Amino acid sequence: MQIEVIIENTGERRMVEQGIELSELATQVSHHCKYPVLCALVNNKIKMLSYRIFKPKSIRFIDITHRQGYRIYITSLCFLFYKAVRDCYPKAVLTIDHWMVSGFFCRIEPTEEGYQLPPQLEIVRTVRDRMVELQHQNLPFISKSMLVSDAIKLIENEPIPATRRLMQGLRQLYIEMFFLGGTPHKWATRLVPSTGVLTQWDLRSFSEGFLLQCPDPNVPEKLDIYQEAPKLFNIFQEHHNWAKLLKVPTIDDLNEVVRNHNENHLIQVSEALHEKKYAAIADMIAQRRDKVRMVLLAGPSSSGKTTSCRRLAVQLAVLGFDVKQLSLDDYFVSRDRTPRQPNGDYDFEALEALDIPLLNEQLMQMFEGKEVKVPTYDFKKGEPYFSGRTIKLEKDSILVVEGIHALNPKLTAEIDDELKFKIYVSALTQIALDKQNIIRSNDNRLIRRIVRDNNFRGYSAYATLQRWPSVRHGEGLHIFPYQENADVMFNSALLYELGILRPFAEPLLKMVPQSSEEYAEATRLLSFLELIEPIQTKYIPPTSILREFLGDSSFEY
Repeated sequence: MQIEVIIENTGERRMVEQGIELSELATQVSHHCKYPVLCALVNNKIKMLSYRIFKPKSIRFIDITHRQGYRIYITSLCFLFYKAVRDCYPKAVLTIDHWMVSGFFCRIEPTEEGYQLPPQLEIVRTVRDRMVELQHQNLPFISKSMLVSDAIKLIENEPIPATRRLMQGLRQLYIEMFFLGGTPHKWATRLVPSTGVLTQWDLRSFSEGFLLQCPDPNVPEKLDIYQEAPKLFNIFQEHHNWAKLLKVPTIDDLNEVVRNHNENHLIQVSEALHEKKYAAIADMIAQRRDKVRMVLLAGPSSSGKTTSCRRLAVQLAVLGFDVKQLSLDDYFVSRDRTPRQPNGDYDFEALEALDIPLLNEQLMQMFEGKEVKVPTYDFKKGEPYFSGRTIKLEKDSILVVEGIHALNPKLTAEIDDELKFKIYVSALTQIALDKQNIIRSNDNRLIRRIVRDNNFRGYSAYATLQRWPSVRHGEGLHIFPYQENADVMFNSALLYELGILRPFAEPLLKMVPQSSEEYAEATRLLSFLELIEPIQTKYIPPTSILREFLGDSSFEY
């Protein structure tokens, strides 16, 4: 019996045999993909190439250049790494800590007391050789749907207790498990067809662990360029240690806190940590008060920059500063001067979208003690205007400037560096699904933005998901390259926040139409949000970063 399928890559309709594997169809259209086909969007749901078609479907085959394809590539690479560690060191376990600039920072640690691992360089050589061997064997990644109870029994002897506990809390009957050479695991995404397509990667020693380098998403035949980012790494490690101290390194640990009705205590401690960090940063500024006149604060979308400005201003006021605040958004040029992207859309995230000469001129006037009429930007009309608002810096005044370009040296090139104190803010998520499945920081920020956009801007989750790739592209160009310029980094992520955000984000994501390609991303986000126990907002203080996205903040925005 034959059924009709639509191949979106070519726009053609085909009659195929019922039960045909996607892999067979993929070979017929692979010449339309620049790189090897990794998986497919079937009715906008991600499917492995071993998936069989029994009903009419719309199919788009994707490679590593697609964001879903890249995600399953690096997840499959992590499984290859995990398998190699298990084969080489059965008494050790791989922990994937967090994403660095060009790959994953990982640890390999003993599972038995008294077991000694060899030196780092020997581990690198041994594990890398095993990964290469597994890659050359072109082993298939196998997906199998099975009873949750059977899956739990299957991994009883695997060194992944957090995974087992998370599965024990599931309310569903069946679960999709994955296998590589007989080694089982549960992964947050589907996987590539086989190890043979994982051709671009490297493993190196890094600090007290290892760096699994991944391909450049823009140039997949090359590794992502390794860049030193010591400040970013240190802030990740600080938050990692704090998560371990509070005993909530994984989602299951957070769920246990909620089930035991201890979430209020966790919220209080997490918020106190934020306040302590703001106070420490204010102290650092105060130590340089004889020179510093301006605080520059930058960060990517939904990192909590605005609330961070407000809370830092309070701490600076405690130390006797007269705080003035300035938003770079008010220095946008008029629409007719706004640069455009190659597709013709306005590029609001380009540095040239700001009136840099006016900003520098007014900053110098402020530092000379003059009263300056600052602009206000009318986003509806697309032009700046002067509302009568002025800023005058007195002897004890300090100016806090917030915006995505704040750390770019070109923004304030005419201002002496000694007058600046630079802060980078981002939500560097540390809570993970388990020791091998991390939650990427950009996913945390995306969920924040979905909730905020719906609450305050009237955007649907679908609209936010549509814009997100462009936002991420702009961050890569205009924000991340300058993060190490900061004098200090602040991690705005809260260990409990996904439990708070779930009840708000979930219904919005469920409204994303299946007819859109964004449906795949919405489904992916829902798949890990549904694992998290919801937390009530009544415990969230009005000064919290989260209030910037939820509402009811005691600050004005």
